[in-house]
Amino acid sequence: MKKASAFEIIAARCWNVLNEGKTFTPVYVTGIAFLYYVATDWQTDKFFVALLCLLPLFVIYYAYDFPLYLRWFLWLPLLAATWLFGVLDIGLLLFSLGMYIFFTVFFWGTLYYHLRIGTTWWNFLRIWKLFLKNTDSTSGNVFEQAPKFFLQLLVFSAIYNVPEPAALLGKLVVFSAALLVASYMIHKYLFNWKPVEYPTYTDPADLPKKPLAKKVVVVVIDGCRKERLYEADAPFLHRLMQEGTVYETMETIYPARTVTCFSSMFTGTYPSEHGIKSNMVWSLLVKVESIFDVLKKQGKKGVLFGCAHLIDAFGDYVESFTAVSHNDIVDRKIMEQAKVIYERENPDLFVVQMIAVDQTGHSRGVLYPEYLEKIKEADELIADFHAWLMKRGEMDETAFIVMADHGQGNGIGGHGHLDVGERFVPFLMHGPMIQRGKRVEEFRSIVSLAPTISALLGVPLPDHARGPILKEAFKAEESIEDEEAYHRYSRIQ
Repeated sequence: MKKASAFEIIAARCWNVLNEGKTFTPVYVTGIAFLYYVATDWQTDKFFVALLCLLPLFVIYYAYDFPLYLRWFLWLPLLAATWLFGVLDIGLLLFSLGMYIFFTVFFWGTLYYHLRIGTTWWNFLRIWKLFLKNTDSTSGNVFEQAPKFFLQLLVFSAIYNVPEPAALLGKLVVFSAALLVASYMIHKYLFNWKPVEYPTYTDPADLPKKPLAKKVVVVVIDGCRKERLYEADAPFLHRLMQEGTVYETMETIYPARTVTCFSSMFTGTYPSEHGIKSNMVWSLLVKVESIFDVLKKQGKKGVLFGCAHLIDAFGDYVESFTAVSHNDIVDRKIMEQAKVIYERENPDLFVVQMIAVDQTGHSRGVLYPEYLEKIKEADELIADFHAWLMKRGEMDETAFIVMADHGQGNGIGGHGHLDVGERFVPFLMHGPMIQRGKRVEEFRSIVSLAPTISALLGVPLPDHARGPILKEAFKAEESIEDEEAYHRYSRIQ
C-alpha cells in the first residue's frame, strides 16, 4: 500500500476548495462569470467592479450554510433579487446551470470517481438522481448551491450590464443588509438540530486507578451507516456486538465531516475548541491536546493509519495511505499494510481507517446493494485482522473498538448537516475488560472516544476532553483478573 504522496496531499486540499460548499460558491461564481464574459463581452473594469460588489453576498453565504430544510429559504432572496435587479443575461444563468451539471454529474460523479477509485464510466446514469437527493454541506447539494449561484450571477450580470453601476449601489446595500438579517434570524430560530454539547470537561476522578488494557485498537469504518451495518451480511461484527458492549445511540458531531469527526474523536472535544471545522482546513493541526500527544508525553505511542486528509489535523502521528486506488481493493491493501505498520511500530494505540464503504456511498449511493457488499467486505477484513492479532497473542489485554466517524445520508451518501442516516454511528467495544452482551441505549457522543482510551491505557485525559468516559462498558476489576487468568490457562493448555 503506497503512502499518500506530497502531490496527493496538496491535491486533496485543492479538491476540498471545490468540494466544500462554503468555498465552492464564490469560486464557482467567479469562474463562471469569467468564462462567460471572456467568450461574449469582456470588459475588465466592469468585471472587477461587479466582483467587488458581490463581496457582501460572498461573505453572507460563506457564513450561513442553510442546511437541510433551511435551504428552501434560499429561493426567497433569489425571487427578490429577480424583482429588484431583473434578469439581464439569461445566457449567463443557463451557462452556469449547464456547467454545474457537467461538474457534478460528469466531472465529479463520473470522471473523478473513475480515475480515483475505478467507478464505472456509466456512473452518470445513476449519480444524477443521487445528487438531486443530496443534502450534505458540499458543492453537490443541488438545492442549496443552485439558488446561491443563480442569485449571485444575477446580481453580477445586473452590475456588469448597467451603464452606471453606481445606480444600483443603493439597491444592493439594502438587499445585502436584508439578506444578512434574514440569514441571521433563520439560523437563530430555526437551526435547532445540532447535538447538545457537553458543557464541562471530563472529570479525571472517573479514570480507573490502574490501566485496564495494555493496548487499544480502533477500526474506523468511514461513513458506515448504522442501520445498513445491522442489515448487512457481517457475521464477525455482529458476533462482536453480541460478545461485547454496543452503544445504540452513539452520536457524531456537527458538522459531520471526516476530518472534523476524527479531530473530535481523538481530542475529546468539539470543533469550536480543536479548530477543525470542515475538511477544508485553513490552519493545520488541532489546537488542543490529542490522545496521541498524551501518549507521547507518557512514553507511549499512538499511530493513526489513515488518508491524506487526516495529516491536516494530526500531522506526524498519521501514517498515510493513498486514496487513489480501485475501490474493490483499497480496503484490502489498507488492512494488509495495517499489519506491517502494527508489527513495525508496536503502538499502544493503533487506529486504522477503512474507506471503501464511504467511497461506495458517495459514488453509488447508500441504499443500493453495492453499499451492503462493501460492508460485508469490511467485515471479512476486520475478522482477518482480528485473527492476525489473536495469533500474535495481542488480544488478551487489548481493547478492540469498531466504529464509524459519521453515517451517510440518502443521495450521494452525503454527511455534514446530520440528515437521516448521518447522526448515529455504529460503535462497539470488545475485549477481556469489556462487558459481554451489554447494550447501552442512552445518548453518547464520539467525543467520548479519547477519554475512554485514556481510561483503558491508564494515561491522563487530553487537556480539553469533554466526553464522559464510557465506563459502563468496563468490567469490574475482579472480572478482568478472572478473564486474564482464563486466557493464561488456555495458552498453557
